[in-house]
Amino acid sequence: MSASRIVVVGSLAFDNIETPRAKVDLAVGGAASYFAVAASFFAPVAVVGVVGRDFPQAELDFFKARGIDLEGLEIADGQTFRWTGRYHENMNLRDTLDLQLNVFANFSPKLPAAYRTADICFLANIDPALQLKVLSELERPRLVAADTMNHWIENAHDNLVKLLKRVEILVINDQEAFQLSGSDNIIRASRRILEMGPRHVIIKRGEYGAIHFSADSVFAVPAYPLEEVVDPTGAGDTFAGGLIGYLAKQPEVTTAAVRKGMVYGSVMASMVVEDFSFDRLRKIDESDIEKRYNQFVALTQF
Repeated sequence: MSASRIVVVGSLAFDNIETPRAKVDLAVGGAASYFAVAASFFAPVAVVGVVGRDFPQAELDFFKARGIDLEGLEIADGQTFRWTGRYHENMNLRDTLDLQLNVFANFSPKLPAAYRTADICFLANIDPALQLKVLSELERPRLVAADTMNHWIENAHDNLVKLLKRVEILVINDQEAFQLSGSDNIIRASRRILEMGPRHVIIKRGEYGAIHFSADSVFAVPAYPLEEVVDPTGAGDTFAGGLIGYLAKQPEVTTAAVRKGMVYGSVMASMVVEDFSFDRLRKIDESDIEKRYNQFVALTQF
């Protein structure tokens, strides 16, 4: 079976990042960027987003070289979304030092006609009202997956609840799951979220891996052990790109397929954190992914 096309809707950004050991300015980031690059190793990807006139042509050329369709990417007058953050010695903790939405502040997704027949859609972290707008323009997607964040859980709760009724896979972190569910226990939290509509809830836990919950099963996958993490920015979006990219190659979304997709997602996330931005992903190919996947399988087999 050939892979289904994925439409991803979300942010493209510049990140200024400081870790305990290094610093980088204007690294290309954003949820849609990380997701699209990771997913492109598995399936064709089309991006809906916005950047400013300052976004480098070389980066657009890189996306195109990866086979990523940019017809839905708006290039607007102004500057690209910018985020500045500093990581603690414990790389699970970070502080946002500055946030400039710039052209992303007025982002309203516009789906080209060719995108509306896409089989798979990933709604990255944006306002649930915009996520719902995208769904209203898609004809009959066979898989809709989404991410969200604390801000939307608190400030756009009603629209988020409407969205969850139409989402098959929700990918969020543990703190977001606790806030959304009103429970501080990961099992109870996942059960309450499943009752809101998704068939699969995947809770990301940073260096501790991820846990998948469905109505009748629980599955945990660890993070791949690394000697050094250079930059954890975008690891969650890269995980989602590997997961959804793998599922795009499958005839149906079964529990078994989701589990295997999570392992591929963990493989992609383990690679992206080995360098700033998605620079590590620029240097790999499918054989590198399969090699680490096999190492991952050996690591977890008993």
